[in-house]
Amino acid sequence: MNFSDFNLKDTIQQAITDAGFKEPSPVQKDAIPLILEGNDIIAQAQTGTGKTAAFGLPIMNMMQADGSVEGLVIVPTRELAMQVSDELFRFGKLSNLKTATVYGGTAYARQIDRVKQASIVVATPGRLQDLLMSGKIKINPKFVVLDEADEMLDMGFLDEIKNIFTFLPKERQTLMFSATMPNAIRKLAEQILHNPKTIAITKSESTNVNITQNYYVVQERERDDALVRLIDYKNPDKCIIFCRMKKEVDRLVSHLTSQGFKVSGLHGDMEQRQREVTIRAFKQGGVDIFVATDVAARGLDVNDVTHVFNYHIPFDSESYVHRIGRTGRAGKTGEAITLVTPSELRTIKRIEKDVGTKMVTQVIPTRQEVQNSKSDELIAQIAGTQVTQRAIELVKTLQHDIDIVTIAHLLASMIQEENNIKGKDSIGLGLEEIEHLIQRAMQSRGNDRNRNRSGNRRRRSSGGGNRNGRDGRNRDGHRGSRDSSRKRD
Repeated sequence: MNFSDFNLKDTIQQAITDAGFKEPSPVQKDAIPLILEGNDIIAQAQTGTGKTAAFGLPIMNMMQADGSVEGLVIVPTRELAMQVSDELFRFGKLSNLKTATVYGGTAYARQIDRVKQASIVVATPGRLQDLLMSGKIKINPKFVVLDEADEMLDMGFLDEIKNIFTFLPKERQTLMFSATMPNAIRKLAEQILHNPKTIAITKSESTNVNITQNYYVVQERERDDALVRLIDYKNPDKCIIFCRMKKEVDRLVSHLTSQGFKVSGLHGDMEQRQREVTIRAFKQGGVDIFVATDVAARGLDVNDVTHVFNYHIPFDSESYVHRIGRTGRAGKTGEAITLVTPSELRTIKRIEKDVGTKMVTQVIPTRQEVQNSKSDELIAQIAGTQVTQRAIELVKTLQHDIDIVTIAHLLASMIQEENNIKGKDSIGLGLEEIEHLIQRAMQSRGNDRNRNRSGNRRRRSSGGGNRNGRDGRNRDGHRGSRDSSRKRD
């Protein structure tokens, strides 16, 4: 199936083509026809599955571009508001559909002016509620989208969302997108949606098949060396490195900068202006490596990210899907790389099972292997370089004192020095060691299950003390099996 099968307006279809999109993702394939028919929908799909296009393309196709705010998209964070706004602008610019972003931390006046000129407003709940309650803006959107609904509820925005809907017209088409569907989301859907159609993208569908997923087993002290070695070896055009905490972001940015990489960081303590500058620099190629926390990178949408590195394994499976979804976008291929310690192997296996994917064990290349790879790249680069007039003149000048072979050797030495691979030769564990540890981890998990079953049987057989007397003592007056089994568990 292609996007052309949806029979969208020529201007929308051209924008899709210009963006490089070809085949719709599962959530786009299911959602777009239902939205075009005028249905309210509630869609469960993970981050990184193309949700913005899934709701953006059909509602823009139905807009009149009459100068009023026809669409409202509510999102949990400022970063996601900027990303969604940018993507909707890209899809709607040929249709004369303008977007405006509304979020806290910036002046009211400028946002209000942009809302007056916009066809679509992308807003965070807090600032939007303020503007509506104060009467600073009045909008009557025909289309309302709640994006990352579960994230908004987790952040405590339920009351704000309910209040916002009291300011919106009752005659509207409402679309809700959420990665998970807890009871609170379902109850909210009952209040704001009208006979919604339900879409659920399964785990196997939500894991992008264009992403190669590998993991490397290292000791805790080897994380920095392993990361630098893999960046040298993979040579990513543009990559994101995920950390768990803000202090790790700052430290890693400093470390990678000292290694000569063009790197920048993003976390929750940064000022809004600084965040915007950082994201723009990453998008435009000012930096090649982006180090971020999960929260700060929520909704980050850069189509040409070739690699994602998990410096630390995420705490849960949904975070893993969110992280790796930053690469392999818009039909392109990507690679997700995770660093784990031996004690984290069981977590890797749990994530594999939860996500319904397969991560491949890899061994970190030695220093000599990376050096050989760099040399091959250098040879290919030299062979493909055009000779310039300035280079010819430089060689002629050098030939007055140095023979041509020595000149070549000197120039090659200069170039190789710039590509010299540092660090110890071997980092991390080998395949045999990793396989042995995996077997031990799985065996240990099986033993844990058996112990739990055994403990449960012992607890059940004790009968809660009823068989031996109300106080749990046996006929001899001693404590029965219930207490002893508890000690063994």
